[in-house]
Amino acid sequence: MVELTEKFARLESQIAREKGEFTLFALFMREDVPDRWDLIISAPWVAEDKQGAVDYLVAQIKSRLDAGVLTHLSRIVPVDPQDAAVQDLNRAIQVEHGNVEVNDSNFFGLAIKRAHIITSKSPPAPATR
Repeated sequence: MVELTEKFARLESQIAREKGEFTLFALFMREDVPDRWDLIISAPWVAEDKQGAVDYLVAQIKSRLDAGVLTHLSRIVPVDPQDAAVQDLNRAIQVEHGNVEVNDSNFFGLAIKRAHIITSKSPPAPATR
């Protein structure tokens, strides 16, 4: 698992430099799917086009990691940065381009066996004029 987490941490950092920072980038292993991971992504650019963001992530995983990594994922879940659950997680865990492991918890109303939070931070405040 360490190798998979490190691969996703590198991928997150590369994509953040290219597309913009994430407010949340995490791998969740749900209790009901104990052998696959959900990739949870949240960023302003993700919220603008969720399906486009998922397609982009799949392409990046295939080209930068390898297509086999996709077999470890059950789904990619794009979430709006303004979602209350994202904001709650941003307040509880602050990390950027790292790895905070959480076991036996509840996120987004789901029982999570294991989670690797790679980035969790509040989005920047909009510029005021």
